[in-house]
Amino acid sequence: MSTGAIIAIVAVVVIVLALLLIALPRMRAQRARRQLEARRHEAADAHRSEAERRAARAEMAERQARRERAEAEVHEAQAQLHEEGMADDELRHGSGDGAPPVGERGDGRTVRDEDDVRDARRSPTTSTHRRV
Repeated sequence: MSTGAIIAIVAVVVIVLALLLIALPRMRAQRARRQLEARRHEAADAHRSEAERRAARAEMAERQARRERAEAEVHEAQAQLHEEGMADDELRHGSGDGAPPVGERGDGRTVRDEDDVRDARRSPTTSTHRRV
């Protein structure tokens, strides 16, 4: 082998080594960028799924709050009816909530029934006796 061939082989090896030394860090950096990008996507997906879960919980809480608000409004309306004396029948004949009717006697008649009978006796031409 001649000296020129040996020099050519050594020169080729040096060039290949130089290319590898330059290319390897770039390849590593490219691989690190791809891994970072993959981790970013995973983190973004995790945050999105958490956001969706919390949004669903918030929606459920809002529905519950609307339901509670509506019930509160119903109770407020009932309180106003009672204050204005427009729900006395409910008090006299039971409210449907399991409580006994206000003024009920042992024979099943109520105080209102007695009032109606008394009124009917006072005015024989007009009978106001009615059960509600």
